Amino acid sequence: MKKNLLTLGLILLMMVGFRISALACTNFLFTKGATIDGSTMITYSADSHILYGELYYRPAADYPEGSMVDVIEWDTGKKLGQILQVRHTYSVVGNMNEHQVAIGETTYGGREELQHQNGAVVDYGTLIYFGLQRAKTAREAITVFGDLVAQYGYTSEGESFSISDANEVWILEMIGKGDGQKGAVWVALRIPDGYICGHANQARITQFPLNDPKNCMYSPDVITFARSKGWFDGKDSEFSFSDTYAPVTFSGARACEARVWSMFNRVNANVGQYEDYVMGHVKIGKWGYATNRMPLWVKPDKKLSVHDAMELMRDHYEGTEMDMTKDIGAGPYTCPYRWRPMTWKVDSVDYIHERATSTQQTGFVFVAQGRSWMPDPIGGIFWFGVDDTYTTVFNPMYCGISKVPESYAVGNGDMLHYSPTSGFWAFNWVANWAYTRYSYMIKDIQKVQRELENKYIVMTPAIDKAAMELWNTDKNLAIEYLTNYSVNTGNGTVKRWKDLGEYLFVKYKDGNIMKEKDGQFETNGTGQPVMPSQPGYSEWWLREIVKNHGDVIKAVKVQ
Repeated sequence: MKKNLLTLGLILLMMVGFRISALACTNFLFTKGATIDGSTMITYSADSHILYGELYYRPAADYPEGSMVDVIEWDTGKKLGQILQVRHTYSVVGNMNEHQVAIGETTYGGREELQHQNGAVVDYGTLIYFGLQRAKTAREAITVFGDLVAQYGYTSEGESFSISDANEVWILEMIGKGDGQKGAVWVALRIPDGYICGHANQARITQFPLNDPKNCMYSPDVITFARSKGWFDGKDSEFSFSDTYAPVTFSGARACEARVWSMFNRVNANVGQYEDYVMGHVKIGKWGYATNRMPLWVKPDKKLSVHDAMELMRDHYEGTEMDMTKDIGAGPYTCPYRWRPMTWKVDSVDYIHERATSTQQTGFVFVAQGRSWMPDPIGGIFWFGVDDTYTTVFNPMYCGISKVPESYAVGNGDMLHYSPTSGFWAFNWVANWAYTRYSYMIKDIQKVQRELENKYIVMTPAIDKAAMELWNTDKNLAIEYLTNYSVNTGNGTVKRWKDLGEYLFVKYKDGNIMKEKDGQFETNGTGQPVMPSQPGYSEWWLREIVKNHGDVIKAVKVQ
């Protein structure tokens, strides 16, 4: 395939952008018609080197007329100001409320001059968590977003949001207006039924319908604002939100769009044609718009399950040219992780590390599942995990519960202090130990991971049925039942993971592999261990050692 590279100056700009835009999150979106059971689903990995993974809980509450509420910036913990509180807020478990509305996000940055707005009070975290407290449907959440930024200003960079309820799934993209003008420009599209979508730190909405309120909502000045800046002078129907406010760069394609493409590629046989684009070979046409972009959404070749959604969040580009287990950077044990920074130089030449969906710096991850055929508190399941998606366990948290597991709760540990009762630290302990001998340990980890997740998925119909029977006689008992189940499941997962960590530490200490028999470490009959296995390195790795150091370590004959 012919590779049409951009100009040298633009490439240099894009490499700078790589360092900025490759930091954050990944979202996938699934409509009812794309899933086996008719669920809606959105996924979200909250990726940050300084985000502690915990399960937020906000109970429903009532407030006096005229009450004000503090706005605390999600990324920094700083107070941004106050806004008017609504009279009633809905309960929220993680990123899903009691009405099955769920919201995720990825940051794409966008035009630098629009990323800061003096005096603005609302950040993207405020939109998510206040939106969940105030909206009964995805459409209502979009309206809440628009009203909040119009009234109080928008202080974050460009953001893509996934917004779902039990019936609809939307993608919303927003960017502020910069200093001098309050608010933001934005557009939201409903994903067509039967299709899936995704976004990963690159704005993806291009052209959109101007007269289709059922499927598209947007700020009234989304096009006129661009015209006033001199960024667009064509017909309204030709206007592209992404190409105008956040043009695709090398980093936008390679570090961001590539994650979405990899997900699409695993479920749609025709998406391979866009591999050249996501490798970073972006072709530029009229108004600086990219001409070879992949579609915003695709139809999967077969309908997908909640387990499929979990597995799609586990990806290191396996089976593609970017496969992180295949190059020498994976080391002797094919570890698909690369430590930061993501860009580096050798002999004045720029190189990159891949940025995959599964990444070591994830704080928390979820699959939010909405099911329209049951009452909201039972229909919504917030499948929640912490740390890297590849080695986490998704725990079922029903959206109507009244408390969350202690092991995942806010206040049980933080990023600077280890807590022996913390789920976040238990999963980080196992993952970081696995990085040292990955090809061996990942098999032990996946065995327990699948055991737990399969059990939770298989049990779901029975839990639903019991909850429905209680709901029909006493709704409070149904909530209590689901709360106990969710809490016990989460705490049980962390207990099992700590046991796994102890097992892995003993089995793989000092580069050995302890032998096992009948589910126990093997002994010589008197309580002492038998000699452990020492399989050594693979031949390809030994050849690399010889290539780089063979003259020094080569055995010589004694004369």
